[in-house]
Amino acid sequence: MATPDITILGAGAFGLAVGFALAKRGAKVRVLDPNGVASGSSGGLVGALAPHVPENWNDKKAFQLESLLMAEHFWKEVHDISGQDPGYLRSGRLQPLADERAVITARVRGENASTLWQGQADWSVVPATDYGDWAPQSATGFLVHDTLTARIHPRNATHALAEAICALGGEILADGEVKGQVVYATGWRGLVSLSEALGKNIGNGVKGQAALLDFKAEASPQLYADSLHIVPHANGTVAIGSTSEREFDAPDTTDQQLDDVISRAIAAFPVLEGAKVIERWAGVRPRAKSRAPMLGRHPLDREAFIANGGFKIGFGMAPKVAQVMADLILDGVDRVPTGFKPEASL
Repeated sequence: MATPDITILGAGAFGLAVGFALAKRGAKVRVLDPNGVASGSSGGLVGALAPHVPENWNDKKAFQLESLLMAEHFWKEVHDISGQDPGYLRSGRLQPLADERAVITARVRGENASTLWQGQADWSVVPATDYGDWAPQSATGFLVHDTLTARIHPRNATHALAEAICALGGEILADGEVKGQVVYATGWRGLVSLSEALGKNIGNGVKGQAALLDFKAEASPQLYADSLHIVPHANGTVAIGSTSEREFDAPDTTDQQLDDVISRAIAAFPVLEGAKVIERWAGVRPRAKSRAPMLGRHPLDREAFIANGGFKIGFGMAPKVAQVMADLILDGVDRVPTGFKPEASL
């Protein structure tokens, strides 16, 4: 059988993960992105691979669970083939509980998790004192600790994927000929262009601002407090993010809103007081109208494919997205959940 040519437009998390899965299965992959690898939201700082709460179960949560459980093997394979460390660690997560009602709800969710998470991860209520200084402020003295949450280093992970594709015979180019089947993984600008072409909103961009602190907590659980992700990385930094801005003038500049994020993070987690801010970052994440990833046949070209809309969950969904898209493109086998198909946003 002839080796299929596949061109992927976009070198972010979805585009590169799909390209990696295709290349592993023998496809000749070409990734085109005029801005280079990880130039958009996939080149951010935070890298929180956090699950939805274990309740009100649906296809999106089940898909995400499968992806998070696949992640350790997926990123190890990327590491082994590329020779680059994507910064993956299933480090778990701590969240404060504000009042007794929250404690009761968290314990019920823990019971749900024992079934819904198939015994492969825990969601439990623990005393904040178990974690000493590495604990968010909690009015009840209790925290949720889940063992499903993981972290990734976004920039390292995207560059590792790109290197893995090249190691498998593919190529990453700024420009070039579009060959064979096409996968559109063009991020928020792609969603805006698609909305304009269809004459209705099917997705847009949401700006996020994040900061990187010089603080060593390499293998500690990440934290979620006051709607903020606080994620320790292996290189002795802690990432904090992020804002969610529907309206913005400049997609890649930071402002007072990031200062507010840093202040809120320190209030929730005082041990960060005095840590040096070593980087400020801003970027725009693609959000489909359905709020789920948009996967499947392209709505304007049924011979092409789309993998977009990984708003806040792109890296967490990437292993499973890569699998189902490779099945669809190479074998014609459609395992994309109904709510993820482009029609769900049309």
